[in-house]
Amino acid sequence: MAFGDILEQVGSTGRFQILHVTLLCIPVMLMASHNLLQNFVAAVPPHYCSAHSNVSQSQLSPEEMLRITVPLDHKGRPHMCQRYAAPQWHLLAENGTSNPGKWGDTEDGWDVDFQECTDGWSYNMTEMSSTIISDWHLVCDLRSLKQMGQTVYMGGVLVGALVFGCLSDRYGRRILLLISYLLMAVSGTCAAFSTSFSLYCLFRFGCGMALSGLALNTFSLIVEWIPTRVRTMVGTLTGYCYTVGQLILALIAYFVRDWRWLTLAVSLPFFVFFLYSWWFHESSRWLAISNQPDKAVKTLQSVAKFNGRREEGEKIDIKMLNESMKKEMSSSHGSYSVLDLFRTPKMRIMTICLSAVWLSTSFAYYGLAMDLQKFGVNIYLIQIIFGAVDIPAKVVITMSMSFIGRRPSQSGALIIAGVTVLINLLVPHDKKTIRTCLAVVGKGCLAASFNCCYLYSGELYPTIIRQNGMGWVSMMARAGAMVAPMVLLLGDTITWLPGLIYGGAPILSGVAAIFLPETLGSPLPDTIQDVEERESGRNSKMSPKEVIILQDTQANLLKQAA
Repeated sequence: MAFGDILEQVGSTGRFQILHVTLLCIPVMLMASHNLLQNFVAAVPPHYCSAHSNVSQSQLSPEEMLRITVPLDHKGRPHMCQRYAAPQWHLLAENGTSNPGKWGDTEDGWDVDFQECTDGWSYNMTEMSSTIISDWHLVCDLRSLKQMGQTVYMGGVLVGALVFGCLSDRYGRRILLLISYLLMAVSGTCAAFSTSFSLYCLFRFGCGMALSGLALNTFSLIVEWIPTRVRTMVGTLTGYCYTVGQLILALIAYFVRDWRWLTLAVSLPFFVFFLYSWWFHESSRWLAISNQPDKAVKTLQSVAKFNGRREEGEKIDIKMLNESMKKEMSSSHGSYSVLDLFRTPKMRIMTICLSAVWLSTSFAYYGLAMDLQKFGVNIYLIQIIFGAVDIPAKVVITMSMSFIGRRPSQSGALIIAGVTVLINLLVPHDKKTIRTCLAVVGKGCLAASFNCCYLYSGELYPTIIRQNGMGWVSMMARAGAMVAPMVLLLGDTITWLPGLIYGGAPILSGVAAIFLPETLGSPLPDTIQDVEERESGRNSKMSPKEVIILQDTQANLLKQAA
């Protein structure tokens, strides 16, 4: 009897699994809210230098003060970072609203001096009541701090993956999930009440760490309590919960325009998740592997009772459990490290190509998804569109992988994404509809690329080192997400350079993906030697046993989504 048979005995798709998966999936929706929260809490409102003290005390209207205080930029809009060194009263005289000729005629060669915004900035808050930009004046010389905030958050995601990944294997999925819920709730709440940008970044780093713990342990608890035959379906549905979360964020942000209240709105629910998560059962698989068979048996009997199979559950004992786990762990013997990913020629090439695929996919994805204002369209609308496009994108790439193959699907999604980003550089900024449509196609292709590389990578790496391989490429993805916001700063020097990098990276990695072997219909490799002997494009038919192993692989890949 294998562990899967024991799970069937206590009820593998009963009331417990339905409630268990549902309660675990609800927080996944708000994970997207924290990932993309920067789009709204750090939105840059229209701004310009505040008026001189003698002008602000006058009886002039805001429009008149703006006219005599702030020069126009090359686009004919009020300059965001400079003002006149002295008020230009004559500009009012030219419109007949003040004493004519007080400062002379500028057309006669009047020399005008400019200065920085020494008295601060004024913001047009018609779209939002406040953002971290307006509260802490992260504009002009400090504008790079906006991107730094998102980079710090992604750094927390990276550190959290390393920390929680190790701790969950040692102390269990349930307790680490509880800690992650609490950390997210506390860090998010503290971020909302931050009195400085430094404190805000510190607490956002905590949110990033919590997000990794949430993702890793949520998917672990889901896949380890459901049977192989439904893991792919449940995993797909869980992925769509994240997609729905992107739509929920746009809805919440539309009605909550203050960044502090918005941060609270997406953080406080985690206190509720923390409270009800005490009901969660620890993974019996982990308990058995961790030499706690007595607790594993009690947990299985509790699940059997919940599913109305109390008598079947009482038949389970420690001996039966140990026998089942021997079979499940039979292929896990041996000690391997990340270095084994680079020791042999084909493994080395494969790992380098997959690293490029993961890094560029994440890099370009967050480069597009985290800069919605540049399209000149309502950010609430484009957030909904960007979230909704993931639904058809994932359906199309799933069909493509099944009928065309993994390699052309992976390569094609990346190349098309890169081409659309590069074409967008050639479209004039006033063609907002065309620019938005191209960006939506590109973002959809990158979402499809993510969907593909999770499965493709797991099929390429051999069983004995699959988790190490997935851990490595996942780290590459997080590194790409950290770098993406900082590339936007290059646009201050060369406006088209960020777009060139965001578009070029997926194209180059799409070409690199061509050098990966096709895995559609091929048997899963078990050893590094299998990989070295595998011919590119081999298409031998899978055995029924390998089909089951592949389904287990797909489930394990979902756990690496953190």
